[in-house]
Amino acid sequence: MRRREFMAVLGGAAATWPLAARAQQAAMPVIGFLNPASPDAFADRLRAFCQGLKDSGYVEGENVAIAYRWAEGQLDRLPALAADLVRRQVAVIASVSSHSTFAAKAATTSIPIIFSLAKDPVRLGLIACKRLLCGTLHFLLPGGGHPHMNRREFITLLGGAAAAWPLAARAQQGERMQRIGVLMNTTSADQQANLQVFLKGLQQLGWIEGQNMRIETRWAEGDARAIRRYAGELVALAPDVILATGTAAMGPLLQATRTIPIVFNSVADPVGAGFVKSMARPGGNTTGFIQFEYSLSGKWPELLKQIAPSLTRVAVLRDAAITSGIGQFAVIQSVAPSLRMEVSAINVRDPAEIEGDIADFARMSNGGLILTASALSAAHGELIIALAAQHKLPAVYYRRGFVADGGLISYGYDLADQYRRAAGYVDRILRGAKPADLPVQAPTKYELVINLKTAKALGLDVPDSLLARADEVIE
Repeated sequence: MRRREFMAVLGGAAATWPLAARAQQAAMPVIGFLNPASPDAFADRLRAFCQGLKDSGYVEGENVAIAYRWAEGQLDRLPALAADLVRRQVAVIASVSSHSTFAAKAATTSIPIIFSLAKDPVRLGLIACKRLLCGTLHFLLPGGGHPHMNRREFITLLGGAAAAWPLAARAQQGERMQRIGVLMNTTSADQQANLQVFLKGLQQLGWIEGQNMRIETRWAEGDARAIRRYAGELVALAPDVILATGTAAMGPLLQATRTIPIVFNSVADPVGAGFVKSMARPGGNTTGFIQFEYSLSGKWPELLKQIAPSLTRVAVLRDAAITSGIGQFAVIQSVAPSLRMEVSAINVRDPAEIEGDIADFARMSNGGLILTASALSAAHGELIIALAAQHKLPAVYYRRGFVADGGLISYGYDLADQYRRAAGYVDRILRGAKPADLPVQAPTKYELVINLKTAKALGLDVPDSLLARADEVIE
């Protein structure tokens, strides 16, 4: 392998590689590939990277080997993965994010590192050079030098490999190909249907998956660890915008990025939670659509009393760890005395705890349930519906999907409409709008849904006045 050829591929970093010693070895050089995401999430750009190597005369398995290290969205694994590559004595480390580049830099001061970043590496503190096209760390160049290069020289120096994986992927997708990250809280049937509403809304606005945009979807099932992992994984993909469902997704996403635009829906109190500065002027990189004003929570005990007048006790299932869980419970508490109802709370964090607490509550008569809005409520919805049926407890829910699955009654925002409207905000951001300039919006459609089959099983006669007000009656 000639010095000039190798430098053309590995970006000049090979100046520190003892070529004479390598030439005497039969083993082929090994490239360490350090990535914060997963193989599936990075598949397109990985193919582009390997094609860039091939175009420069290096074919994996023939004259070069690649040691892959994937953090699977768990950024805290990167230092150990980088150290493992150093122990393997790879010839060069290819990094595709600031997180992985910092990990590699901390692990070695001798192995060359090539990075490809969407952010300014000078401001990040990775390099000192003010010419941003210089993508090689200063200690990796001959004599500690730091040459300035124009774009053509830089791409030539990288040999179409490190520079090629983002560029080739975009070239294959076309000039207008955009990447949209989606973080969903559950895989329930209604949420899967709502995602299709979102995609249809994008299509009506001119965004066709596989033609000018690509969707990266992660389903967290209400699990806090999964949410953090998938938030990190989506951010590592550097999408043009992220759609986030629910309050629980927002904290991890904002911890992972303050630059990638985020459009949320199904968030109860984005101002109180610190996600935005105000409804009218969100500021930062976040905007979206709230579930409801807290005052709507007061409607739920009223509906429960109308459909089951004998109720004197109500257990409120809520997530006490989030601001909106506390807020919804407070409103229900304030309304309950006027309805002569005693209020207690059940946390929704653990299925076994939910089952035990509902069983304890049901030992006394004249009780009912209110399920407040949260990602955990959605994740445990089927369990709560089953327990309400088992213990003959009338229950009111915050969304239609629960009633479609066998719940008694719901009153809340039209979630499908929020996904439709979210598509409009994503479209505006892809066309240049800033989240800070797009006001957070409240729902424009609310719906009352009643399941008569469930009412009959509970021995309840639904008042005609309530049926007349219903937007949908499931028989």
